[in-house]
Amino acid sequence: MDPVIIVGAGPVGLSLSLALARLGVPSVVLDETTGQEDTRPARTAVLRQDTAAFVSRLGCADTLETAGTHWTAWRTMRRRRLLERIAFAPQTPDGAAAPAAVSPVHLPQHALTRALRAALADEKLAEVVTGSRLADLEQDEHGVSAQTRGPNGTWWRGSYLIGCDGPRSTVRKLLDIRFPGRTAVERHAVAALRCELPWPGEALLHRSPPRHGGGPGNEVSARPLADGLWRLDWLLPPGRELVTPDALVARIRDSLAGWTTESPADAARTDGGAAPARGRGHGRLVPPYDLLDTGVHTVHHRLARCWRQGRAFLAGDAAHLLGALGTQGLDEGLRDAENLAWKLGLAWHHGASEVLLDSYQAERRGAVSARLRAADQALPLLRDGRSARWRTVLPGAVRGRSTLLTDGHLGRGPLGAPPVYARTPLAPPTAEGPVVETPPGAAVTDVPVTASDGSAVRLRDRLGKGLLVVLVAPGTGVWDRRHWQSAGLMPRLTEAVDALPMDAEILVTEAYPGAAAHTVLLVRPDGHLVTTLSGVRPAEMAACANAVRGRAYGGEDGQEPGSGRARRTEGAGDSAGSRDGGDGGAGGREARGRGADPGGPGAGGTEADGTADSRSGDVGSGGTGRGEGGPSAVDPVRTSMFHSEGD
Repeated sequence: MDPVIIVGAGPVGLSLSLALARLGVPSVVLDETTGQEDTRPARTAVLRQDTAAFVSRLGCADTLETAGTHWTAWRTMRRRRLLERIAFAPQTPDGAAAPAAVSPVHLPQHALTRALRAALADEKLAEVVTGSRLADLEQDEHGVSAQTRGPNGTWWRGSYLIGCDGPRSTVRKLLDIRFPGRTAVERHAVAALRCELPWPGEALLHRSPPRHGGGPGNEVSARPLADGLWRLDWLLPPGRELVTPDALVARIRDSLAGWTTESPADAARTDGGAAPARGRGHGRLVPPYDLLDTGVHTVHHRLARCWRQGRAFLAGDAAHLLGALGTQGLDEGLRDAENLAWKLGLAWHHGASEVLLDSYQAERRGAVSARLRAADQALPLLRDGRSARWRTVLPGAVRGRSTLLTDGHLGRGPLGAPPVYARTPLAPPTAEGPVVETPPGAAVTDVPVTASDGSAVRLRDRLGKGLLVVLVAPGTGVWDRRHWQSAGLMPRLTEAVDALPMDAEILVTEAYPGAAAHTVLLVRPDGHLVTTLSGVRPAEMAACANAVRGRAYGGEDGQEPGSGRARRTEGAGDSAGSRDGGDGGAGGREARGRGADPGGPGAGGTEADGTADSRSGDVGSGGTGRGEGGPSAVDPVRTSMFHSEGD
């Protein structure tokens, strides 16, 4: 079977290729660049706990530890008053911190991209082809053909094609998919610098800082990076006013001088009380700093009308743009990749039903549309200072503007909470099982588990391959594996799992939040809860597994799963075999029989947070499902959410 074609070699495209390789699916990544990532310290990524675990499983754990940083606390200030300080649990080797207290990981985006490229270079089932700009694509019932231009211009044949080629996606344009939304929702001046601030390791959101006039629209954030670096963001007033280098330096000096007037005692306050007021003439000295990078980051809000068209899909910035109020666009792109990878893995190895393939759009587009809707409704109320209606516009958000913004930055509440696929088409037909703290469709808690080989790991470490069957069995942690594997429910559970219609792994945990003993949790490959069962119920487990795989494998006439290779074809619809090579490799090619394409639509670029230009940017987050009292997570494709603009 032909490999999967991925257009775009940003973090989303690279992570999707790696995730597919882990599932034994070959892929070709078409990269229009030279493969060299520019060093831009001001272009950073903030990864929540689930997306950080995802890229760690792909081989980037060392980079997250060395190039990334975990904040020790989050501070929220208004004028000279400390409103809130949230301390994060210290990181431990086994990741045992409570989920609600875990800091995001903050790192330069170029470091993440380089780590993904390095991991991909070791994969036999993946190939990155640089200097390949997409010019055309054609589909038929058996696959997709993509034409590229450039030094490696040719026709490529694939089983599926995913457009991860950024905001100006060529894939989206060739599929004629509209991309409505709002332009320039927010603008931020951005700087990366090395400096010592009074609260080392702590991130800050400062609303209405007095040295910037104190108005309701003023806002600055400071987020630490590794090696003593900081990223500073200033919210700019509406409009396209040019930010000159002198003006940006003035903002830097103004902010640093204002923050360093705070005494060490004030910086250490944890009771949320007010810091003592300072006079205007106090502490005007600017601390030493080393300015490394600057830019202007413009946030757009857009959502593609559809994310799947036949065998072609959209992911990342090609499918959605967000980033206002602390939401993180790259987070959502990585969730796209994780959600789509295991579904394409089933489709490539076994064939797939339309239900399974359509579930990608239903789940991911629904989650992102909920996030965009929450941000779109909150923006005018949070930014212009009005207070009469904002609590009614965002149900459940009753703690104040600053707390709502903090939730967006820390991945909580309607602006930041991980997605809940409550209305997924992959939901099982069985009745609801025992109630646990995690609702069906939500991401599971990362509890310690014991695998069948006796190894003690975290639950998220086992995601990404097949269904996880987690048995809650108090006391097993002190038993020898030889005893508990043959005792109690385990023999029946092992028999039931072996009979499931898809690959599955048994894990045992001593406790899960809200779960009684002998509760069985079924977890999807992307970490979302399918259902809970009371004890071993083979028939219900089989029904759930069938639901997760789209109820039945679709299969394709005349096609059997095989060790497909990346290959160049003789024509757009040609299925010529690939040249001999190593088993399972993605690198075999055939000579091309066509001339280079003389032109074509512009390519869309790789995933980026747009620090230095007008593309969407910094990294972002998904919507909730039926929680928070908000609208359905599955947004009808024809629902008008934004003022539509031409692509």
